[in-house]
Amino acid sequence: MGQSLEQEIQSYRDNQIQEMVKDEFGPLREDQVKYVTFYPAKQDYVVTASIELVFNEPTFRMPTYDGTSNEYKRYGLITFELDGKIYSLTAYQSVSLFQNAIYKNHLFVPFMDSTTGETTYEGGRYLDLSITDIKDGKIRIDFNRAYNPYCAYSNGYRCPQPPKNNIMSAAIEAGEKKYIGPKNQRKVNMKTAKNFNDHERSLINDGDENKLMHVYQITDKKELAVLKKPSEDIKFDDPLLDKLASRMLQTVRDPDHPGVGIAGPQVGINKNVVWVQRLDKNDKPFEFYLNPKIIWRSQLTRQGTEGCLSIPDLKENVKRSYAIKLQHIDRKGNVKEELIEGFTAVIFQHEVDHLYGILFPDRIEEANKKEYIPVKGELDFFIQKDSIRP
Repeated sequence: MGQSLEQEIQSYRDNQIQEMVKDEFGPLREDQVKYVTFYPAKQDYVVTASIELVFNEPTFRMPTYDGTSNEYKRYGLITFELDGKIYSLTAYQSVSLFQNAIYKNHLFVPFMDSTTGETTYEGGRYLDLSITDIKDGKIRIDFNRAYNPYCAYSNGYRCPQPPKNNIMSAAIEAGEKKYIGPKNQRKVNMKTAKNFNDHERSLINDGDENKLMHVYQITDKKELAVLKKPSEDIKFDDPLLDKLASRMLQTVRDPDHPGVGIAGPQVGINKNVVWVQRLDKNDKPFEFYLNPKIIWRSQLTRQGTEGCLSIPDLKENVKRSYAIKLQHIDRKGNVKEELIEGFTAVIFQHEVDHLYGILFPDRIEEANKKEYIPVKGELDFFIQKDSIRP
């Protein structure tokens, strides 16, 4: 039985590594595989757990290590015994994944334990389970299959942070250990970018380049679904980009409803495009950005009032990183990076959030769950409790 488990786990680990190194856009390089290590497979870490399903659960946003968040919902509470003690973990479903037939049965279990930050990755580890494996209220959990998120090997990934209720006091000395090799920067894969779909083309072409576009509102159920849907990268040479850019600019500069930025989803286009007013430049020009991503955020945080063209009659204080590093694609397909600070950085964060389906009230709710220490000065600065001071 021991030999069979070892073979099974070795095959699983080999497949995991092969998936990460199969092309240049993965999180790991062939010459870095030697830095990936594991605990020996142990039968003691294969447990049969009971699972109590939860119903009518609201969705929530699980923070990710890149400063954004993904939408999840709780599926069930898993209870099991390990070394004579009872522990519990929550299994989640990804809102974006369970609508896909391939992933409709997938359960996601992020967790931390007393090995976290010592012998295992400081960001926690993940387990994948399946609804189809639940039999009579029981499910098999094999901690030998615990694996590191891609963030352990490379920057540029949106890895969920394990929620507090999935932090265990147990020492799970099974599965993948801490990665000790050099950390990579995720390469931009131009091949994943797409053209506008038929519906998006019809929205862009329903008026000339000077006609305002309809701004989607959270008060409309169908429009809210578009605003909460993650967007896709757009091909830099799509023939309708210029027309969309012109119409979006007219929209954000509408004298009746002016703004300092606008994102594709706000006009019904789930593609990664934004206009931002560069208040940090002479004449404060509006500039158009393709596939913008924030690849670094300062821990130093500022608080300021925000509103949104898609959220009528609401202005609230929001905490945002004071400085960011922005990555985007220019109209020739070149990757560009830029450091931005102050209120212009806030505008970029607000608009890039739209591309992930995040609205500024989500940020307020997220901040309310954290502790911040004020940094005295002319502006209201904050820093998350226990952070290293910049």
